[in-house]
Amino acid sequence: MRPFDSYKNPSLAIDLVVFGYHNGELSVLLLNRNETPFKDQWTLPGAFLQMEETFSDTCSRVLQTKLGMDDLYLEQLYSFDTPDRDPRGRVISIAYYALVNPDKFGIAAGSMANDVQWFDVRNLPALGFDHTHIFGKALQRLQSKILYYPVGFELLDESFTLPELHHLYECILGISIDRRNFRRKILDSGYIVPTGEKKTGAQNRHPDIYRFNKTIQPNQFNLNISLPL
Repeated sequence: MRPFDSYKNPSLAIDLVVFGYHNGELSVLLLNRNETPFKDQWTLPGAFLQMEETFSDTCSRVLQTKLGMDDLYLEQLYSFDTPDRDPRGRVISIAYYALVNPDKFGIAAGSMANDVQWFDVRNLPALGFDHTHIFGKALQRLQSKILYYPVGFELLDESFTLPELHHLYECILGISIDRRNFRRKILDSGYIVPTGEKKTGAQNRHPDIYRFNKTIQPNQFNLNISLPL
């Protein structure tokens, strides 16, 4: 047998799909590269896994050094292994998606980027590598998971109104949701509790303000909303 070192091994990269929700829009954070390949083009933020790093370590390094943030909700998405996905050679990507309230974090481009910007998920520029495909998979995962796990609360302020929560779900799912049914299902789930306060400044109405109930178990949550095929 040949020694292990004689085999050609693929490189391993971590790519992040960072979703944010601000001013009623779902956005994704993109990086404009300042080096080849895809110089001066937009991509998802990512980096190669270093020998001493875990996947989580690389995620933190990307967030801190390329985006100027850390300590986000992160979930592993999928692995992408098309042989020609990276023009530099054989690179397998392990993708994660993150959720962030942009009002809680500033963003700053690292030394390997010309710029970092939020883009509306409905109006993305052309992306380098296979990142359009990765982004699409991440959006599908988010749309599916928000129906049975309250990941959406990571995108909101600590307190919010039911109309604000309803709009968040419609924005992520890309569908209209009956307001009365949504209100009933979300209140029955026990995942939000009233604060006893009302939002001021709303014309003719002062909706109740709620907060996330962090004591309930996630497996008790199911909105049972059917997505269009």
